[in-house]
Amino acid sequence: MTPAEYEAWYHTSRGCWVAQREFRLLRRLMPMEPGATLLDLGTGTGHFARRYAAAGLVVTGLDPDQNALDYARTLGGGIDYVEGSGLSLPFADNSFDYAVAVTSLCFVDDPARALQEMWRVTRRGVVLGLLNRHSLLYRQKAGRGGYTGARWDDLTTVKRWIGGLQPRPQRLMVGSALFLPGGGWIARVIEPAIPYRTPLGGLLAMAIDRNG
Repeated sequence: MTPAEYEAWYHTSRGCWVAQREFRLLRRLMPMEPGATLLDLGTGTGHFARRYAAAGLVVTGLDPDQNALDYARTLGGGIDYVEGSGLSLPFADNSFDYAVAVTSLCFVDDPARALQEMWRVTRRGVVLGLLNRHSLLYRQKAGRGGYTGARWDDLTTVKRWIGGLQPRPQRLMVGSALFLPGGGWIARVIEPAIPYRTPLGGLLAMAIDRNG
């Protein structure tokens, strides 16, 4: 899949709905004030980086795929794009207020190390959007299409990653979205009625707060 094809999916009916639900949950778990600095790890074509930038954040997007970054730059948004690995971030300690990774750690071989790197370069908190093993999306999509090679995680596993962070987090907020991931009219009616704390959505999201 080319970067242009990947980005085009977000402009389909289902892709637009999925991204909206994901972004709404991430923002709900950790609101970020305009003017704060944010690292988007595994930014790809910059879709979520642009959403955060539109909300007033100063965003840096990092990805190992130079082709994706070159394409992202053509889409504007005032974002600084950097090529690099999430396992060894090219930034000093406490470089950003926040860091976010939206379904990018599922393609990282050592997600615990990547999380430690995100924690190292942030002052206030980290937000993760992960593929949830305990979801209908897993049953429908695991090992298929764009999900080929992706890792599907669960809350117990991620809490082990979080347990290795220093300094220790002060607060952990958990939620999920995409309970009926097809995105049809039934899903769009039912989804808002399901409490976001129900841990069965296709996106398992966590906000890890450094300051409480």
